[in-house]
This record gives sequence, structure tokens and C-alpha cells, in this order.
Amino acid sequence: MAKTTTSFICSECGYETGKWMGKCPACESWNTLTEVEKVPKGARAPAKSTTEAELLKEIKADNARRIKTGMAELDRVLGGGLVRGGTVLLGGDPGIGKSTLLLQVCDELSRDNPVLYATGEESAAQIRLRAQRLGVMGKHLYVLAENELDSIIDRAKELKCAAIVVDSIQTVHSGALSTAAGSVSQIRQATSQLTRFAKETGVTAIIVGHVTKQGAIAGPKLLEHLVDTVLYFEGDRSDDLRILRAVKNRYGSTNEIGVFTMGERGMAQIEDPSALFLPDREKSVPGCTPMCVIEGSRPVMVELQALVTKTVFGMPRRVAAGLDYNRLALLIAVLEKKLGLAFGDQDVFVNIVGGLRVDERATDLAIVCALYSSLRNIPLRAGCAVLGEIGLTGEVRSISSAEKRAAECARMGFEKILLPKSNRSGLTLPIDIVGVSTVEEAFSHLF
Repeated sequence: MAKTTTSFICSECGYETGKWMGKCPACESWNTLTEVEKVPKGARAPAKSTTEAELLKEIKADNARRIKTGMAELDRVLGGGLVRGGTVLLGGDPGIGKSTLLLQVCDELSRDNPVLYATGEESAAQIRLRAQRLGVMGKHLYVLAENELDSIIDRAKELKCAAIVVDSIQTVHSGALSTAAGSVSQIRQATSQLTRFAKETGVTAIIVGHVTKQGAIAGPKLLEHLVDTVLYFEGDRSDDLRILRAVKNRYGSTNEIGVFTMGERGMAQIEDPSALFLPDREKSVPGCTPMCVIEGSRPVMVELQALVTKTVFGMPRRVAAGLDYNRLALLIAVLEKKLGLAFGDQDVFVNIVGGLRVDERATDLAIVCALYSSLRNIPLRAGCAVLGEIGLTGEVRSISSAEKRAAECARMGFEKILLPKSNRSGLTLPIDIVGVSTVEEAFSHLF
């Protein structure tokens, strides 16, 4: 019998070696060598495919293949609910609430169909204690404390489950490989088997994955390519706010978010995130600018805060929390060049209230308004919201979904909106909408 050997292959350039190294000698990339098992040639005869090609127009597709989870926020992120035969990968820091959320989802799914919750990290008694705290009844919810993948799949087949949860993929071991659980090859093999099982049987598979220090799901990047949907649970464990974000979804929109709060009874949904992220202020405060961002298909009002203060060091500090640091540096340069403002001896701190991470250029005008407001210690006019992208010459450029953003500002009670002049035409809302073409023009309306 041919002996299986282990090798390490660079995910960047394909370099192969017999031992693990932190740095690839070929492309000089760090931490890109992944472990794989190789079977010598001739050890296995290639299997003959029995699958036949089908005409696209003749393939039958069932549009009603979604399962509601009982949580509107989670269904929104998933694109309308779980898909039968789909595989969902849920990642997040330890203690962020992944297992809590999944227990609540399993409680809802198990009302009509059997659901299997397989855990390799906790005992069945520990799951039961958490379920009691959350008030989870689990009419047809089965718990299996097992880390052998074949046993988990066999139990799911016996119970004829509609959904299966594996918590976590790093603890699962496949007998097809001799490596230890948690290795790159084991994680990839286990995910491949679960995905194939889900496709063949129509069972919805939910896989929990740990994250690395960099915030990525532990294991090769290929792991995300094997599944249909990738969700990340974000939040600070010292705070009760949790944000569920879709970074990949074959059946819905990406970058969609669901907002939850963590309490004694588990995850509670926040159906109006704008009311949560936008503080209720009786008067304007210098350095604070309301704006509207688009998360997936949802407009969300947030408040951007800036603090500009005299530096006590030789090199001024630039800190951006929830924003792109490079974008902040670019906007400061525009203010210095086009408006003659001096930030060379000022520390600059910018923050998105509530811990939300924003990555879109429609926030540029709000950032520069907050910086100017804090530098001059002048508050914005009360009841104003700001939207717009800024170019390197100081012009205010058009943004996407302007009508949706303006409607959300009006819903939240704002009396005036500043946005690019190119987006002004066609907007008919019961609110004062002002179109601006330059940063100087925007400042004249706000201060």
C-alpha cells in the first residue's frame, strides 16, 4: 500500500517543501505555507465521473428553498433566510456570542424539523445549562458531543435533520487524514465533506470557525471558497452591541449587517440601528457630524466625532476608529492645501459612535466638516446631516443611493441635508435639501 506523505505548499506562488517555514523562500511571503497530504501516483485509480451535463434552461430550480430563522436581522444578512443544501460559515472572536446565537436559531428551526447541534468543545450538559439560561426549549433539537466527522454525518442522516450545526470546525477530525484536528488539511477536508453532505441531502449546514489575531477565520483562505455564505460576528466583549456582517453570500447581498445586543436572555435584535447609533442631542456639539451610510441594502444613520487638539509631541498623531486611516490623511491634506487650515501641529482623532466600521467615500464631507468644526470649536447648525465624496481638488463628488440616504435622514427628523449638487436633482422630500459643489460652499451652509 502506498504511503501518504505530508508536504507544505505556498498559497501565493505554489512553492512546495517537505517542512513548514514561516517565510516562503520563493515569493518571500509570510505564513502562506499550508499543510496538505499527498498520495503517490498509482495509489488510487482516478474515479470515473457519472455526472452528465444539463441544458441551463432545462434545470429545475426551486425558488422556495429558504428557511426562516425566526430572527429578522439574521434573515436580512442571509438574504432572506437559510438555503436548503447551503453551507454557512460563522466566524468571530471567542466569547462574542456565536454559540448563543446558534442555539437560539436552532430552537426556532427545531419546532417543525429535527436539528442536530454537534459540539466538539463542550459537553452535552454544558449546552443544556446554556439553553436553560437562554430559555431554549428545543422541541426537536438534538445535541451531540462528538468531534469525529463521520459520526456526526451518520447521526444527521439517522435523524433526517433539516439543519446541522458544527461547533467548531477546528475541533472536528476526519478519519480520512492522519493529521491532528485543527490542522489546515483537516479543516479543509472536514469543510469539504460537510459541504458535499449538504448539497447531496438538502440539509443546511452551519459551521462555526475561530478567528486569528488578524480577525480572519483560522485556516486557509480556501475555507471561505468552499462554503456558500461567510458571516462574521463583530463587537467588543466589554460592550453588549454585536454586529453580524456578511462578507460572502451566493444567495444574497454582501456587506449586509444585522445588529444585535447581548443580554442575559441571549441575542436581542435591533430593528432600527439608526436610533441606536445616532445619539439624541438637544444641541450641536463641536466636532460632531451626523451622516448616513449604506450597509448592504440598509441606510444607517451614524454620528462621526472628531477631536483636533494641540499636540505635545514632535510628531502629531492621527487616529481613526471605524474609518480608513489613509482616507483620513488624504482629507486632512485637502483641507490644508485648499482651505489653508493648519493641522501640522495638531493631533487628530476621528471616531464612529457605536463601534460601527465604515468603508465608503460618501463619508468624506462629514469627516472634513467634523475636523473643521473641532479645529475652530464651532458646532454645525442644528438639524443638519452631511453626505458627499471629496476629490483631491476640494470638489464634492456624487454618491450612490442618494435618495435612500436622504429619505433615512428625513425619517430620523433632520431638517436639512447637504449633499453633492449632482445628486440634488430629482429628490422630492419634505426636507430642506442643499446641493453643494465645493468644500467651501458646504462650510458656508453649516457654520
